[in-house]
Amino acid sequence: MTNDSINWDIVRKFVDREGAVTYWKPYGFPAIMSAGKSMISGAEQMPRWQAPAKAAISVAINGAFYTKAENPNQPQTAAEIIASAKECIDAGAQIIHIHVRDERGYNALDSGLFAEVLGELRKDNAGVALDACLVAVNDLEAKEMERVLERRLVSAVPINTTALILGDNLFVKPPHTIIEKTRQVLAAGMTPQLAVYTDGDVDNARRLLIDSGVVKGPLTWLLLAGLPGCTPMYSPESMIHGLVRQVDLIRTVDPEAHIIVCAGGRASLHLATLGLLMGLHVRVGMEDTVWKWPHSDEMIQRNVDAFLLTKTIAESLGRELMTSQEFIEMCSGSGLGKSAAPAMTTA
Repeated sequence: MTNDSINWDIVRKFVDREGAVTYWKPYGFPAIMSAGKSMISGAEQMPRWQAPAKAAISVAINGAFYTKAENPNQPQTAAEIIASAKECIDAGAQIIHIHVRDERGYNALDSGLFAEVLGELRKDNAGVALDACLVAVNDLEAKEMERVLERRLVSAVPINTTALILGDNLFVKPPHTIIEKTRQVLAAGMTPQLAVYTDGDVDNARRLLIDSGVVKGPLTWLLLAGLPGCTPMYSPESMIHGLVRQVDLIRTVDPEAHIIVCAGGRASLHLATLGLLMGLHVRVGMEDTVWKWPHSDEMIQRNVDAFLLTKTIAESLGRELMTSQEFIEMCSGSGLGKSAAPAMTTA
């Protein structure tokens, strides 16, 4: 079937006159297409991308939100957390993120439990980078957080600069809490990781911590965009737009930021893959999601599976796994601003 809008008489006229040929003149002959510099201008035809050769892959073992009701494979007891973390370390994981749970399976801030889990992990894995989430929700937990910091059980602690409805939870860090917790982490000689969930969280970090001089860059950021109530990621397009926008915002306030993209919610491993494509670092595991893929209800069976799959993706993209020492050195200067601020008591 022909299209009536085509003037076939004109087409045939020029085919008869010139033939059905392509005009092609290789001005760089004998090279047809130089993969290096242009034969004419001397400029690189396709400049090499500027991207980090190495990728940090953190494994978040269990987190604060999901229980065995959401994923029966979720580590809850100290023994389960230790076993899952050791499995990841044995497979080559260099960075482990820890939460601990009470006897009911709920998130707890208990210095004794942290000492038990982290102490066991350090026995035969002295070089592994260990960090933990310390979110105090009452005076008792605030005291427990101080004990964890005093005992230097971890090398880094997230600072959530957030106020949002996170799923079915109201999750708010008041300004004074954000500032004081950051001061405590710095005073303990640890790395504060700025944990941001929304665009507003980035601005909270800027207003309360960066422009105020409490910390200075380059900083370490945890980007937890894919969780419910955060940056909507309903499709590949919204995932890409959301992550690119938030990375741009972070780069605006902290141009040399070390950004760790957490594979959260439905976006799961696709979000981590996008982060690796963008030259960022990633965090995977059962803390941030229960699903292996955004388009499937298949659940993560083991943290080590998520780690190995992410490691394979990173290597397939030409990025080598960063060692724990390289990760610690990269983050070691993060936040070193007014760490000598006067001590404050916890109310």
